Amino acid sequence: MKCRGIQYTGQGKVDLIEVDVPNDPAPGEVQVERLACGICQWDVHIYKTGSQGPPGHEGTGRVVKVGRDVKNLKEGDWVTGGGLGFAEFRNCVASSLYPIPKTTRKPEHWIVEPVACVITGLDHCRLKAGDRIALVGCGFMGLMFAQALGRRSLVDEFVAIDIDPKRLEMAKQFGATQIVDSRNTDVEKLKAIGFDTVVDCSGAQAGLDLSSKIVKRGGILNLFGWNHGTGNFPGDLWHLGGFTVVNSAPASGIRDTFPPAIRMLERGYIDLEPLVSHVVKLDEYPGLLAKAASRAEGYIKGVVASGNRS
Repeated sequence: MKCRGIQYTGQGKVDLIEVDVPNDPAPGEVQVERLACGICQWDVHIYKTGSQGPPGHEGTGRVVKVGRDVKNLKEGDWVTGGGLGFAEFRNCVASSLYPIPKTTRKPEHWIVEPVACVITGLDHCRLKAGDRIALVGCGFMGLMFAQALGRRSLVDEFVAIDIDPKRLEMAKQFGATQIVDSRNTDVEKLKAIGFDTVVDCSGAQAGLDLSSKIVKRGGILNLFGWNHGTGNFPGDLWHLGGFTVVNSAPASGIRDTFPPAIRMLERGYIDLEPLVSHVVKLDEYPGLLAKAASRAEGYIKGVVASGNRS
C-alpha cells in the first residue's frame, strides 16, 4: 500500500513523499491511520538547520487493521505513541501504543506526546503545597504548564513571565496569580517573592539569565526549554545561589508519562483547544512549518489533521 508522508531534505526544505506500507500488519502489530500530528520544536529545529532526523512524533491515530496475537487493541480504537508521525498510515507494534478514551474532542486536541513532556517537567518541580513558582516563557509548552500550575495545584504564588501580552493574558486566564512582561520587569521585586522553583520554558539565553536571577537561594531551577547553546550558563549565579539545577527534558523522565498525560487530557486539566492555533492538511504542512519557524504572529501550535474522526 502506498500513502503520503514527509521528508526533510535540507535547510528550509521539506517534501511530500510516497511511502510504502505493508498491506497487512505483522503479528503483534496494528495498522494505524494518522488522524493528527503536532509540529514539535524538534521538527522546526531540523527544518531550520538542515539536521537529520525523522519527521513527526506527536501523532494520534485510529486502528484500521489488527495483526495476529494483538489482544489490547481493536479496529476503531484511537491510539497514540509508538512514534506515530505525519505519514497517513503506519504499521506499529501494538505494545508501543496507548489507547485514547473515546470523547467528542477532535483529534487535533488529543496530541498527547507534548503533554507527556510537561508531566516530566512537573515531576522535576517537586511541588509542595504553598510553594511559590515562576514560569519563564509562555509558548505552547509553557501555557500547558500554566494550565497545570494555575488550575489544579496548591501553589501559593504562580507568576507567568513572557514578552507577548496575548500569551501572558492566556496564562492569567489559566490561573496565574501574576503576569509579568520580561521586557520591563523589576528583577529585585521578583526576587523578593522567594520562588521555590523557577521553570524556564523559554529556550532562550535571556530567559535562562532571568530564571537564574529570580530563583531563591537553595531553590530549584528547572530547565525545560530547549536552549540550543547559543550563550553561556551564568556560573556565578548558579554557584552562589546554591540552588538545584534540574534538566527536565523528555529523556530525564522518571516514569512512563503517557498514561498520566492521557488522564490529564481526558479530565480537561490540560486543554489543547485554546492552544492549537493552526490546523492544516498534509499538503499544507510545508507552509505551516515555515510559519512555525518564523514565529508568525498568532502562531502557538500547529497540527496536521486528516479530518477523519470515525
